[in-house]
Amino acid sequence: MTDTSIAIGFAIFIWWFSTGIVILLNRMSRTAIRLSLVLSSLLGVAALVGLGHTAQQTGVAGAYCAFTCALLAWGWNELSFLTGWITGPRTSALPLGTVGWPRFVESFRAVLWHELGILLVGLAIVAITWDAPNQVGTGTYLVLWTMRTSAKLNLFFGVRNLSEEFLPAHLAYLESFFRRRRINAFFFFAVAAASACLFVLVAGAHDALNSAAHAVGYALVATMLALAILEHLLLVLPLDTTALWRWAIRNRTQA
Repeated sequence: MTDTSIAIGFAIFIWWFSTGIVILLNRMSRTAIRLSLVLSSLLGVAALVGLGHTAQQTGVAGAYCAFTCALLAWGWNELSFLTGWITGPRTSALPLGTVGWPRFVESFRAVLWHELGILLVGLAIVAITWDAPNQVGTGTYLVLWTMRTSAKLNLFFGVRNLSEEFLPAHLAYLESFFRRRRINAFFFFAVAAASACLFVLVAGAHDALNSAAHAVGYALVATMLALAILEHLLLVLPLDTTALWRWAIRNRTQA
């Protein structure tokens, strides 16, 4: 197997497994959730330290380490939100009949602190890796941030599959901010722009002039972007969006 194919397989597995773990943790006891938040926070701090350590490393191991650290930092954002620890000032459902600008404002208020947390972590990562040769971690985080923002906007504008099964019971009110429709105009722009960026990353991974470490770095970031595009397609295709993580959400009905 080539370095790039191993990198692709690694990224796919981490994406699938880490998503399932975050979902699973939110369906455990409150004590377990609090413990997971503490551990996630410690891992998040360790991830920032790791990004600072690997920023100057130009080998293949440095690319993998930076990628993993970026995912750990992102995982803290996701877990702190899904547990309800960091969400926004609005914690109730949207009143029926709210449309237009008021709907957007109230939707943003529901995730305001979460978005600020993502911004602060992102700024910290950019500062830590500024002008460093290893930008895999920064690229990974920016891809996750951009594509997750796009997914949220698509849920706001309206898509076929709202994936409400992924929401824990204490965040069920967020469903009122989503809109179910076949597709929206923003979706085409988001997927087209992401696909163009993916083309550039794939070209970088296959550039013969790049070192093995650069090729692996491009492959890792490109795979995350490709998976994010896949997640976008799952929002509008008539498919079961929970099938890949059935093992993590199987206890939702019982809970």
